Amino acid sequence: MGCAMLAAGAVALAGCAEFTEQPSADKWTSQPKLTPLAGPRPELPGEQKPGGSQRPTSTTAPRPPEGCTDYNPLVIATCLDTVSAIAALPGDGSNPMGLVGERRTGRILRVQRGVPPVVVATVPVDRSGDGGLTGLALSPTYAEDQLIFAYVTTASDNRLVRIAPKDTPKPVLTGIPKGPVNNRGALALDHRGALLLATGDAGNPAAAADPNSLAGKVLRLDGAGRPARGNPNPSSPVITSGLRAPGGVCASMEGARTWVTDRGADRDLLYRIEAGRPLTGPAWTWPDRPGVAGCASTPASIAVATSIAGDLQTLPLAADGTLRGKPEISMKPPEGFGRLGGMDLIADQVAMVGTVNKDGGTPVSSDDRAFLLVIQGGGGSGPD
Repeated sequence: MGCAMLAAGAVALAGCAEFTEQPSADKWTSQPKLTPLAGPRPELPGEQKPGGSQRPTSTTAPRPPEGCTDYNPLVIATCLDTVSAIAALPGDGSNPMGLVGERRTGRILRVQRGVPPVVVATVPVDRSGDGGLTGLALSPTYAEDQLIFAYVTTASDNRLVRIAPKDTPKPVLTGIPKGPVNNRGALALDHRGALLLATGDAGNPAAAADPNSLAGKVLRLDGAGRPARGNPNPSSPVITSGLRAPGGVCASMEGARTWVTDRGADRDLLYRIEAGRPLTGPAWTWPDRPGVAGCASTPASIAVATSIAGDLQTLPLAADGTLRGKPEISMKPPEGFGRLGGMDLIADQVAMVGTVNKDGGTPVSSDDRAFLLVIQGGGGSGPD
């Protein structure tokens, strides 16, 4: 999970900061030959196997957590804090791994089942005004450079930083407006060689429509924080505008469809992004405001996590990528994992998801958690 073209050259990249060069070669660890963005394909409980048979699953509910031990077979990491962002790591599928970002602490941890979470980096953050660490993505060329990107709120601004192995975070794009609210953002790969960054309006709705502001926009960037090749305006990182408080941005694995979720003033919204056109016609809206967060675009659906309602809302897609029905709601309390935050695809229908129960929810002893999810096709019919 028609409008006018954005004004050419309107956004200046005065906010692009200088940063030091990568560590010298003797500081790098040897790298395995990885296929960029080729996610693992784990077999999960309830997943359909080739030939149409389904793996047998137990109808008995998992035992309740005991401390940081969680008996749900889908859980891969426990005792985290407000997992607002996730980036799945490449692998062979036998043991899915990912990076999780904690909004309030600024920690980035590597997680996998059976292994204690490992802190990869810590980025200093200001978590006020719903800020903190709210976006996380691998480099588009992660197999070669092993770089991680994070979107964070600081004492003075919102910014994109990059983290090299065993190095401190370096600013890539700075000066994105910060305000008393709506500092949250989202970060993802477009699966076409660029980063997608959704920014909030920092409490100033006019900034979202202002072509000279980076607030309330979706930016498409290269690894140096410059406008990515193929942008509608080659001199601008902005590909669309009109956001208030984005919860997630996501692209399908082949890069054909891109979506962003947003918490509007009176309803939550899902937009399909069309580069070069402002966000004026949402694909779906939620008047009940469930707190849309991370999203995942699969061949048959767009899945949206919610951090207030604490469920997963999966909207079915037609062949042309348009919605063909109402959301199918799953993982409702108390059967689910509570409030959901970050989400990233591992494979076409398998995602890694984080919980944010420590941020206004009702945490259990093993919260917050990262878990694996098989995304079904979605259901329902009829308009919103």
